[in-house]
Amino acid sequence: MLVAVSRARSAGGGQIVGIVLIALLVMIAVLAPWLGGEAATRLDIAHGLTELGAPLPPSSEAWLGTDPLGRDVWARIIAGAGSTLWIAGAATVIALLIGVAVGLAAGYAGGWVDEVLMRFVDLVLSFPFLLLAILLAALLRERGFGDSDAPVILTLGAVGWTTMARVIRGKTAILARSELVLAAQAIGASPWRIVTRHVLPNVAGLILVVVTLGFAQNLLAESVLSYLGLGPPPPAPTWGRMLYEGRPYYRSSPHLVIAPGVAILVAVVAFNLLGEGLRSRFERSVR
Repeated sequence: MLVAVSRARSAGGGQIVGIVLIALLVMIAVLAPWLGGEAATRLDIAHGLTELGAPLPPSSEAWLGTDPLGRDVWARIIAGAGSTLWIAGAATVIALLIGVAVGLAAGYAGGWVDEVLMRFVDLVLSFPFLLLAILLAALLRERGFGDSDAPVILTLGAVGWTTMARVIRGKTAILARSELVLAAQAIGASPWRIVTRHVLPNVAGLILVVVTLGFAQNLLAESVLSYLGLGPPPPAPTWGRMLYEGRPYYRSSPHLVIAPGVAILVAVVAFNLLGEGLRSRFERSVR
């Protein structure tokens, strides 16, 4: 009993921390045009580099120093927050729509529909997530989508729905055999009405948990794709690209890799904390 209470309190504390961090990230992303302005993309080789052409270290004029092109790292971190959250959010919405549709259909219909859909989910899951994302992003760029955020968003949305589908399918399959659903079927309610009025509201909490954790996964995956050059095209600042650009200077100018690395870490941890807190609450509510 004491262990359960302790875990609940720790989960609740972590959830609060996650909410606070996410609120700060969203606020920074919204206020990015005013906090960073044009400094995120403005080249300032004359004043933003040392006499030897090296990036400036952190100072009162540039809180996180400058990059090899004299751009303010602090301004680029702020601008990158908006880009990263937008891409991860849009990809999560796509994955949510696909995952919920597949999970509800497989769990409620059962039989051969469930078998076919779940075998397809297993097929997608058989490929490593990042490897499949890299492959799809590269293919989309070759098709002429390289000048927008579309390749990353479509890629992460196309490969990130499988876990949502499997989790929602399991809960839906249980609800499909519940007395509530059987009673609705007995009075002649249509499958669409049963799913939307009785099943979906009862899996909403689980969907929220899976979406939050999926958002964290997409944040990290977007940074990996940007690091590999498959993210949004420059000069748009993204944390993953900033890591890649700062890699040659990790010894002489460590701020170039520490700043975006910490930003990625904080964002991923924030959404994971929120997701774990929501998961603990959901598990306690169904006991």
